[in-house]
Amino acid sequence: MSFELPQLPYAMDALEPHISKETLEFHYGKHHKTYVDKLNGLVPGSEYEGKSLEDIIKSAPAGGVFNNAAQVWNHTFYWNCLSPNGGGEPTGAIADAIKSKWGSFEEFQKEFNDKAVNNFGSSWTWLVKNDDFSLEIVNTSNAGNPMTSGQRPVMTCDLWEHAYYIDYRNVRPNYLGGFWSLVNWDFINESFAV
Repeated sequence: MSFELPQLPYAMDALEPHISKETLEFHYGKHHKTYVDKLNGLVPGSEYEGKSLEDIIKSAPAGGVFNNAAQVWNHTFYWNCLSPNGGGEPTGAIADAIKSKWGSFEEFQKEFNDKAVNNFGSSWTWLVKNDDFSLEIVNTSNAGNPMTSGQRPVMTCDLWEHAYYIDYRNVRPNYLGGFWSLVNWDFINESFAV
C-alpha cells in the first residue's frame, strides 16, 4: 500500500486573493507531493508498512519516516482547514467552546496570532483538544504534530515559509490576516467533534 497525494478540496485558484494559485502550485503541487513521494520511498519493507499516517506519527521516532508522514498529514489537514467560502466568526460547537475558554473569538484570535507570529522558524500553530475536551493553542516546530503529545488537532496554520513567502514575503501577520479570511469553520467543527 502506498500513500497518495490527496486531492485539494477546491481548485488551485479558489483561495485567491488570500493565497495565490502560484503558492498552491508550489506548496501543494511540489512540497506536499515531495513528502508523499519520500514517505513512499521510506516505508516499504519497514515496520511502518501497512500503517496509517496517524499510527506512524504516534509511533515513529524523529527522523525521515516521522517527518514525511507528519508533513503529509499536517498539510492534508491544513488544506481542509481552509475554504474559499470560509472566514468570519466560528459557528456551532467550536464557537461555544472558544467563547467558554477565551471569553470571545477576538481574544482567541489574538492569542492564536501572537503564538503564530512568534513561532520561530519552520513551524505550525494548532488549536487542539485535550483528553479532558479543553481547548489549547500550541506551537510545533518542523514536522511536529500534537498527536505525539496525546492532543487532537482541531485547526492548524502552516508557518513554513513556503506557505506564505510568494504572497506575503516575510510578513507573517499579513499571511495570518489572509488565513482568517479562509478558515473553514465547518471542517473545524467536524474535527472538534472527533
